[in-house]
Parts: sequence; structure tokens; C-alpha cells
Amino acid sequence: MVNTDGISPQIEAGCRDLVIDDKTMLKLTELILTEVNKGLSKAGNKDADVKCYETFINNLPTGTENGKFLALDLGGTNFRVLLIHLKGEKNYEVQSKTYAIPEHIMLGSGEHLFDHIADGLAQFVKDQGVSSDRLSLGFSFSFEMKQIALEKAILVKWAKGFHCTGVIGEDVVQLFNDAIVRRGDMNVVVRAVVNDTAGTLISCAWAHPDCRIGLVIGTGTNACYVEKIDFVENYSGPPGTHTIISTEWAGLGESGVLDFIRTDYDRDVDYNSCNRGYEIFEKMISGMYVGELVRLALCSFYENGFLFNGMAAEVITRRGSFLTKYMSEIESDESGVFDKCLKVLETLGLSNASRQDCINVRYICECVSRRAARLVSAGIAALINKIDESSVTVGVDGSVYRCHPKFHDLMVENIRKFVKPEISFNLVLSDDGSGCGAALVAAVACRADKTTANNEPIAGNQ
Repeated sequence: MVNTDGISPQIEAGCRDLVIDDKTMLKLTELILTEVNKGLSKAGNKDADVKCYETFINNLPTGTENGKFLALDLGGTNFRVLLIHLKGEKNYEVQSKTYAIPEHIMLGSGEHLFDHIADGLAQFVKDQGVSSDRLSLGFSFSFEMKQIALEKAILVKWAKGFHCTGVIGEDVVQLFNDAIVRRGDMNVVVRAVVNDTAGTLISCAWAHPDCRIGLVIGTGTNACYVEKIDFVENYSGPPGTHTIISTEWAGLGESGVLDFIRTDYDRDVDYNSCNRGYEIFEKMISGMYVGELVRLALCSFYENGFLFNGMAAEVITRRGSFLTKYMSEIESDESGVFDKCLKVLETLGLSNASRQDCINVRYICECVSRRAARLVSAGIAALINKIDESSVTVGVDGSVYRCHPKFHDLMVENIRKFVKPEISFNLVLSDDGSGCGAALVAAVACRADKTTANNEPIAGNQ
């Protein structure tokens, strides 16, 4: 629970709806497990909030893969291109570059988006001196998609501020390939498309053989996990015993199952989003939204006279003005010290904030961030219990997890409360993120092709 020492009574009372107790956590863990099972079933999938899409990834890396592979990681307001040289024995080198995606591209046509991405890829391979090499590429595409093969995926819906036309319902790999062909100056083959969670899982499995879950908490949120194929009623992939399932849990709550914990702030964020009614779970957790939740709370308390003692606070009345990174900065202050909080408030035009204001503002940030951590932890606890192995590593990536000073510890504490006592677990930050994982999936696909050609069993099956 959040420490309430020194908090103004009005602030504490006004934040109670943001506090999730253990009884509610247990209910959430059971609810998420129910929703995952619904998504895996034939009868329930159509109406499920948590769609549980196949990824067609049935093999994990062994650490012995060799060669140079490209990855392209698209998941937010930037995309990243990577050249990964795998040297076997869990040894590799990475070169990468990040490219911005302007807002007009995010809101324009799909053709312009993929041309923009192909331009960056072409510049990267030229800079790396590999333009003439034939290279396999893993495409990390971090939006809800329904895969129909390892290298084919249909976009279901945009999120994270994207709204490109002509992409929903289309194969994103084909659109990417078309853009590569239009340029005509690259010898690149897309071998696999993965979402960021699958890439995260794969990148961590390279060093942690018991990695069974991939989690991203950044601009958006999603989780994938290793499931027994016998439990996937709609399975249509290649033969095997296990496969990676992308839960698409950002959509949890679209049917109303989370209404019992949603606040007026949550409803405001959803109402003013570009995808109203969708991604309800994500809007309570991810970096794109939690700063706005804090801003709405600050505005409410300010307008009721409980904050800033009448000081002008016009900046915080502007949507998007309170950045999620401010929460991390404010909560990084040492106990009893408010230097970073004061700096953030000065940035917002509040240069004369009192110590009491700082205490209250930090408490509001803590309530929002701790709720986010508890919601994610409920989901991860449900997946660990479902996997039901003696030891499970969770690979994690995303700016919220990486940058928030307490998110990791909060997750460990809360997951432990709701995971079966006989199961041990570990949260591991993904090195080089989902992009590295996408390249590894491409490498595993190439390895599988060679192995199958030699009529040998595929290594790395779970």
C-alpha cells in the first residue's frame, strides 16, 4: 500500500478509488485467467476481450545460432533497425539506429508509413556496409495483429496514436515488402513477424532457458506466454507441443469486465482517446496514458482548492502536459526530499509550490503507478500459475518498466503474493528489447529450414 503519512486528508480520500487492495487483486488474477481461457477457446474467442492470438513460434533459440540478421522494431513514435551478428554459444554483437516517425506519418496512409520505414532501413544497411548482402529480417510489429503464418500477419487495429489508412485488415509484411520493392536497392527477406512481447520472450530465452513469458510495459502493454498446443482450440500452426500465444491483454475491459475498478479519470482518458472504447486495460497501465491520469487528478484537486493554494496552474489544464516521465522523476526523490518534484512543477509553471504540495503530488503519482504495477502483476501471476512449472522467467521490456524507479520491486512484491508458493519466478530486463528477439526468430526460422532439409528433428522445441 502507498504510505499516507503527511498526505492531506482530501487528497487521500480523493485517491481511494485508485488503490487496489489484495482482495481486488485476487479477483483480478482470477478474472484475467478466465479471460485468457476464453480467448483460447473456439466458443469464446469471438467475444473475448483477450484474443490470445497464435504467433506461429514453436521453437525457442538454443544459443547456438550463427550469422548476420536484421531486425526492424516498430512499436511507438520511433522505429529501430538492428544488425545482429550471432556467433553461437550465446554470444552476439548488435548495431542499431533509431528513427523518428513524424505525426503526419502516423496519421497518414499506410503506404507512406512503410515507405518511411523502408527509407530508414535502406539508409541503415548502407551505413553498415551490407547493402549487397542477402539478409533475413525479423519484423517486430507491436500492434494487435492476427498471424496466419510466421511471416504473415493481418493488422486488427491500431493503437498508440497510429491511425494510418489502408493497413487494417491487410498483411503488414506484404505492405513492408512492397515498400522494399519500390526502393529496389535492398536484398532483404522478411522471415518472421513478431509482436514486441514475443520478441522480448525470445531475446530473454537466449540466455534464460526457463523464460516462458514476454511482457512489455511501455507506450502500450501486452504479454505473451508459452502454452501447450492442446489448450489452443483454434490452433492452426505447424506440428509441435508448445507455442507462443500473444494474449493481446490491452483489450481487457472492452466488454465492461473492469468497470468495477475504473475511475472517472480512466473514463476521461478513454473518452478523449483516438480509440474510444478500446484498449481499456492498457489505458490504466501504459506510458501513453498514466501521465494523463495524474494530470486529471491534479486538475481535480486544484479546481477544488486542495492543491497549489490558488497559484495559477493553466499548464496542467492542457491535455498531455503532464508527461509520464515526470512520475518517474518525482518518485525518484529520496524520502523527505522534493528537489525533482519541485523541478517538474517549475516546468509546469508552478514555481512556488509548497512542501505540502510536493507531498500530495508525489502521493498522487504513487497511487497511479502502484495501481498500474498491481494490474500488470495480477496478469503475470495468472499466467505463471497457468504455465505451472517449477521455475519461470519473465522477460520484460518497455520504458515504464525500465525508467520507473520502483516498478520492478512493486511487481516482484505483488506477483509473489498471488503465485502458487511452490513456483519460483524471476523478472529479467530484455537486452536490446524486442528487436533482438525478432532477429533471433528469423535466425531460428533459418535454422529450422536447414534442419528440416536434413530430415533432422528441430532443436529448441519446448
